[in-house]
Amino acid sequence: MESRSLQLLEFPKVLLSLSQFAASEPGRQACRNIQPLSDADRLRVETELLCQAIAWSGESRFRLESFTSLDGLFAFLDRPKSFLEQDGLWAVSHVLHVARAAQEAVRESGERFSVLKERCDTLQWPAKTWSGLRRCLDQNGDSRDESSPELFSVRQEIRRINQQCTRKVHDFFSDRDIAHILQDDYLTISSDRYVLALKTNFKGRLQGIVHDYSQTGETCYFEPMFLVELNNSLQELKREERTEEEKVLRYLTGLLRDERESLEGVYSWLVDLDVLLAKVILAGKIGGHALEMSPGERVNLKGARHPLLALSEGAVVPVDLELEPGQRVLIITGGNAGGKTVALKTLGLIAAMALAAVPVPVDEGSSLPFLDKIFVSMGDEQSLEENLSTFTAQIRHFSRVWPRVDDRSLVILDEFGVGTDPSQGAALAQAVVDSLLEAEAYVGVATHFPALKAYGLSRDGVRAASVIFDPDTKKPLFRLGYDQVGASQALDVAREQGLPDSILARAQEYLYLDGNDSSEVFDRLNALAARKEEELRGVARRKEVLENKHAKLQQRLERERTVVLAEIKARSQEIVRKWQQEKQGRKEALRNLNELRDRVAQSEMETESGPPSVILSELKPGMHVTYGPWGKSGLVRAVDERRKRVQLDIGSVTLWAGVGDLTPEARTEKRTQGVTVHRDLTGPAPSMRLDLRGMRADMAVAELERFVDRALLSGRESLEVVHGKGTGALRSAVHEFLKRCPAVHEFSMANADEGGEGVTRISLQ
Repeated sequence: MESRSLQLLEFPKVLLSLSQFAASEPGRQACRNIQPLSDADRLRVETELLCQAIAWSGESRFRLESFTSLDGLFAFLDRPKSFLEQDGLWAVSHVLHVARAAQEAVRESGERFSVLKERCDTLQWPAKTWSGLRRCLDQNGDSRDESSPELFSVRQEIRRINQQCTRKVHDFFSDRDIAHILQDDYLTISSDRYVLALKTNFKGRLQGIVHDYSQTGETCYFEPMFLVELNNSLQELKREERTEEEKVLRYLTGLLRDERESLEGVYSWLVDLDVLLAKVILAGKIGGHALEMSPGERVNLKGARHPLLALSEGAVVPVDLELEPGQRVLIITGGNAGGKTVALKTLGLIAAMALAAVPVPVDEGSSLPFLDKIFVSMGDEQSLEENLSTFTAQIRHFSRVWPRVDDRSLVILDEFGVGTDPSQGAALAQAVVDSLLEAEAYVGVATHFPALKAYGLSRDGVRAASVIFDPDTKKPLFRLGYDQVGASQALDVAREQGLPDSILARAQEYLYLDGNDSSEVFDRLNALAARKEEELRGVARRKEVLENKHAKLQQRLERERTVVLAEIKARSQEIVRKWQQEKQGRKEALRNLNELRDRVAQSEMETESGPPSVILSELKPGMHVTYGPWGKSGLVRAVDERRKRVQLDIGSVTLWAGVGDLTPEARTEKRTQGVTVHRDLTGPAPSMRLDLRGMRADMAVAELERFVDRALLSGRESLEVVHGKGTGALRSAVHEFLKRCPAVHEFSMANADEGGEGVTRISLQ
């Protein structure tokens, strides 16, 4: 991957932001060193690992503790005769402590996180080092007395000498009245020996040695003669202590050398985990997720946001960057400051981040092909140091990267061909895009060249898009309108930036004289594109509302069905229990169970959105119906209203069928004297009618709510509610509910011949 291209796309800035979310300094450094991957298999594993880490972190709420860098320590271990001091060993102990806690947290995760667990389970733990450090070092990093028998014995003797010194000083003070010559009434240490703090003008009153003076000179640190021998013994013991401590440190350093490979593996895994969890935090900050790059996928970034803008405090307008199947070039046109360069940078930066397994701010369902090379030519590349003009610098850079361009390359060209004659620059830009198409590379282009705009609309494999401006205010909307081109709007931008009107008027005159002013046409195209985008967003919002409403209705019906079925189950168990206890006869029990079974069937039919069942009372011999289980038409031979069964003749088969398995035939043919009569039953469903008369207002409203839900699921558009005239209380309750119901489009009273004020007609949305 070209470092120059990554710099132009501001990839290092993304890594710098990522590093701020790491818990440790080595993790932060590793974040800053991330590079895009060129191995498709490794990228797939890293992307899956990121997906699992995002899910695992959300469930476990694990937070990694900060830890120290061990990079310098491993270099120190290369010196065979050296040994680590306590600070270095404590750093290793702390790193292993953090790694152990992280390892246990990962191992407690479910089997869904197989990649995450596999990396943890394959670690070789430095067990001897871990055990030795825990036994020999305390929580402050100091050597424990139990590190070795010799060290324990020496420290015991040191403590005995300390106590003896304290006792002798106490006895000396109690025998003599010398408190007035002491600056402090306790022992202190100077030059690693126990001394007394005397007032300087009294130092000749006692026999002993003066070791030092305070900065003011008013205090001297005096070693009485009765402490000299004890201090000498203490110094000897402390030399022995340091010798024994050094033995312990050498022993622990030896353990580190023996298990260095395991230790480095654990440390590397811990740093990688720190980077991984930093990516998880970044995903939460930018509303992003892992994006898998797969060969054969098309460029389809939905709701893409520039990562650095997504990290900022302000609102970011998402943009869709899409190529249809078979297309490889996106040419973006339109006015200055409309977002062309930002769109190209967003495409290139998201591709680089996805290639590095870093979460990207796009919506679910987005995709990118595997692109392991990104080349960018962006902005003014003039170089005074190299004596290069903008045009020359662009050509030199493209000539250098051209041999490496292939079908796994993404090439970003921002205003390629500028800095020379416009017609020749446009021709060169078209030739470059042609060559990139032949190389099967993916290309993003931003241009103001009219010839390249026409090229984008006419060339196979190329898709044109235009940045959209508000038709009224001329302000950019930072969205793309596809399959169209846009005007550059240079005069509008100049006016907004404060250029004098006199200059703008002259420019407009020259534009008219030139005869190439197509601004009105482009303004109309822009207005149409803005309107289309707004309509599409409105359709998407309405679709989302309807889907949410449908999901809520389905959940509600499922809850009601569950309650009903639970009641029926309890009732059937009660019937069987009574029969077993001989409280009712077998025939009565069977009759009650049949009634419950019919109730279940009716409940299921009411919640299905399929074709309505036939009405038993309307069935007559000679009618044609459809038998659902077989999906075939049958002729009604007889109707048993008591058992709610119908005898059907289906071809050469005669059978009895339940009325719930029957639906009206779509077309019924009746032949009489060579004349065929067709009755179409596939038109709009007739109105549904609900009678609420005689109910209390609260019961009526509850029943009406269920009635509207069933109507929505069965696709009805019109309903009728019979509430009667009476006092008008029931009608008022019905109308009050209808005003609040979001599914109701409008309602009105029925005509006089249809019930008048006693019936309300409802239209559903």
